[in-house]
Amino acid sequence: MGKKIRDSWGSRMGMIMAVAGSAVGLGNFLRFPVQAAKNGGGAFMVPYFVALLVVGIPLMWVEWSIGRYGGGFGHSTAPGVFQNLWKKNRFIKYFGIVGIFGPLVIMVYYTYIESWTLAYSFFALSQKFTGITDQVSMQAFLRGFQGLEKNQYFSSIIIAYTFFLITFIVNMIVLNHGIRGGIEKFCKFAIPTLFIFAIILAVRVLTLGAPVKMNPDWNIVNGLGYLWNPDFSQLRNAKVWLAATGQIFFTLSVGMGVILTYASYLKRGDDVALSGLTAVSMNEIAEVVLGASIIIPAAFVFFGPMAIGDIAASGAFNLGFVTMPLILGKLPLPELMGFLWFGLLFLAGVTSSVSMAQPAVAFLEDEFKLSRKQSVLILGGAMFLLCNAAIFFIGRGVVDELDFWGGTFCLVLFATFEVILFGWIFKINRAWEEVHHGADMKIPGIYKYIIKYVTPSFLIIVLGAWFFQEWLPIIRMDNVSSVDRPYIMATRVGLCLIFLILAVMVKVAWKKRREEGREI
Repeated sequence: MGKKIRDSWGSRMGMIMAVAGSAVGLGNFLRFPVQAAKNGGGAFMVPYFVALLVVGIPLMWVEWSIGRYGGGFGHSTAPGVFQNLWKKNRFIKYFGIVGIFGPLVIMVYYTYIESWTLAYSFFALSQKFTGITDQVSMQAFLRGFQGLEKNQYFSSIIIAYTFFLITFIVNMIVLNHGIRGGIEKFCKFAIPTLFIFAIILAVRVLTLGAPVKMNPDWNIVNGLGYLWNPDFSQLRNAKVWLAATGQIFFTLSVGMGVILTYASYLKRGDDVALSGLTAVSMNEIAEVVLGASIIIPAAFVFFGPMAIGDIAASGAFNLGFVTMPLILGKLPLPELMGFLWFGLLFLAGVTSSVSMAQPAVAFLEDEFKLSRKQSVLILGGAMFLLCNAAIFFIGRGVVDELDFWGGTFCLVLFATFEVILFGWIFKINRAWEEVHHGADMKIPGIYKYIIKYVTPSFLIIVLGAWFFQEWLPIIRMDNVSSVDRPYIMATRVGLCLIFLILAVMVKVAWKKRREEGREI
């Protein structure tokens, strides 16, 4: 039998678009403005950029480098890549499971939320929520859509479930067409399109005048100032630093194992230094320039500074699906503005969700020698069943539980370990050579020491602070109601079962490799 030909990127730009697509997601336009407004506005941006420089960018280079390195051994996921970085440790591959497990857990609920954006795009064009003018009614609209209550807007969850099915199928179609023909092709269309939508919205918001019969101080300049004028006293608050670091993880998709997988399809001589930095830059433009120029300034103009705190505190979901439709309804051409807003969120969501699925698909392809179609079919069946838990138990705290373990804990844990593995076990001099192999730019020498000392220290402090402050209350479910506790416990049991299944699959795959005499 001939050796199976590995998939690969069709072009450097396509690869950069795909990695940027993984990073540019709902968090750029929904989560970032909320986190900034809740954590000191301009003061939030200080630790944000510090975390970007000492955690985000170094981790991006680490993941691009070890992904390309592992791809040379036929591995596209963390278990195989970690094993090749530390050949003497036969247990290290099991820790790499986190790089498959984390993205899968996030995708379980992310795909459903992503489907809301598709639904709301159609609702905007069909003027389904055009007549709604207050927060309470728009909140009822969202809850009815989610199936949390029956009201005048929705009598069941059927419409929401239909849009979920469409969104799920779109994801599977993109994945089924592979790296070059599916993910890359879709991202080359989606990323420029969502940037165009975002620019149109940002320009429209930035040219708003103060509404008639309202306070003239409620203008766009003061709206931008609310988000960017710093209160430096907030920098003494550890919570602000933790929030900023968490946002960097979330926005760049580092610590997931996703970028590692994407980078494994690079050729040995392909650049990772400049390409990685380019992908980071595209993400930051989407988040800091465009994401910060739409929601909060518009909310300031129409609702005023006193309401901004309440809007930010209401969370990203309410901001995106309750407050934003009300704001867009006050603009000229509200149907078009609503379609552009939710359309860009949908495109950003799909580019991210397919990246979350790719590590699991690659694992089945690489370690079990399944075809692309077989791998996507198996993953699709499993994910469809798991997604239903998020859909039907969203009101029981299941989504928040999945978000914590998959979207917070696993990210920091995986990132901490991979940077230690790269800088200390693989050795920093060898790692530095790996980063610069085929590079189109020379990384400043200071980053050699940042990768070895600063980044792991920063992450260990964050992880240690979390254990010290949050571990016991979370395990004890102190903030969970007695009614919801059985659902949370069932979710935790399910997550443990998924991790155990992945561990068994890794064990079987490596046993099979040894029997076949393949390189491990």
